[in-house]
Amino acid sequence: MTKTIDVQLNAKAVAELKKGYPLILKDAVLNPQVLKEEGSIIKLVDRNWRFVAKGYYGVQNKGIGWVLTRKENEAIDFDFFKSRIAAALKRRESLFEDADTTAFRVFNGEGDGIGGLTIDYYDGYYVVSWYSEGIYSLKHHIYNVLEKIVEYKAVYEKKRFDTKGQYIEQDDFVKGEPGDFPIIVKENGMNFAVDLNDGAMTGIFLDQRDVRKAIHDKYAEGRTVLNTFSYTGAFSVAASLGGAAKTVSVDLASRSESKTIEQFSVNGIDYEQQEIRVMDVFDYFRYAKRHELKFGLVILDPPSFARSKKYTFSTARNYPELVKDAIAVTEKNGFIVASTNNASFGMKRFKTFIDRAFKETNTRYKILEESSLPRDFRSNRDFPEFNYLKVVILQKLN
Repeated sequence: MTKTIDVQLNAKAVAELKKGYPLILKDAVLNPQVLKEEGSIIKLVDRNWRFVAKGYYGVQNKGIGWVLTRKENEAIDFDFFKSRIAAALKRRESLFEDADTTAFRVFNGEGDGIGGLTIDYYDGYYVVSWYSEGIYSLKHHIYNVLEKIVEYKAVYEKKRFDTKGQYIEQDDFVKGEPGDFPIIVKENGMNFAVDLNDGAMTGIFLDQRDVRKAIHDKYAEGRTVLNTFSYTGAFSVAASLGGAAKTVSVDLASRSESKTIEQFSVNGIDYEQQEIRVMDVFDYFRYAKRHELKFGLVILDPPSFARSKKYTFSTARNYPELVKDAIAVTEKNGFIVASTNNASFGMKRFKTFIDRAFKETNTRYKILEESSLPRDFRSNRDFPEFNYLKVVILQKLN
């Protein structure tokens, strides 16, 4: 039986948790000496030992665990996990019924009631991602639930927490019939090749589905498109299928070229008519300026932090400079898709980065649309920090 321990919280944390805040912050704990074994069920109490909530102990970034229930007598057992996962699956019924989209998120951590756990669906295959040793120690419940309530081809897992500096080479496969990768999934009718057994990445970021649709439907037709930090070229595929005259995909990772070729190929796109460059994005911007290249659509979706031999990039510090680079190579009335997954700042601050770049380059612009996570990436509106994705699509006016 999982051990339950009493954890005292300061008054500020108690107030926040009573409002629905799900993360248990490290500096909120008054008796940290009781926290010893990750995966322990913790009863959260105030200074007077009055019940506030129950959760689990699992270190994740600035938190030491997540609230699971505010009902004192609710057991954290198979039935608890079954109820949360079953409810999440029901919320995605329309996606399961959509033949044009066969890859999406079916369980989104704290948004669906269990922080530190996500489950993604890829055309019959499920990928479970664990974000702390604490939630991973409760894996038997989650896997038992999946065994009981879903039909699957196979289940894979990703450990996204520090295993004390030790890397153990292991298969991501958990159970079922192993897939023959890559498999082809659909997203709004577009094809994407994914590999669920190749480290942390699968080949597509599912949280950008709405952005790819917008590029395909509204912004790519007839335009030359520059896709920076292009990863496997998913935005380039959307642009090409949306009628782009040409796409240029730029990423420093050497494997990005073969992966991008693969994504073009599974959509019947002649990759030789596109341009794929394995190089530093900032070097490419300099190259484009030097050769006076202009693009009708520029896509910016950098990692929160990146380091190359020449540069260190942080979205929190360097995004305005990135936008200025994009402005310089965007034609008049062209579009810029500015995106970030950095959770350390909100949309309001992100828009100030964009505004600063345009003001410093004496360039006028208008925001056409802004968005965040798609509906399957469920989050609590009262706590926007968990809705990490920020996307602004704008038009350069001069």
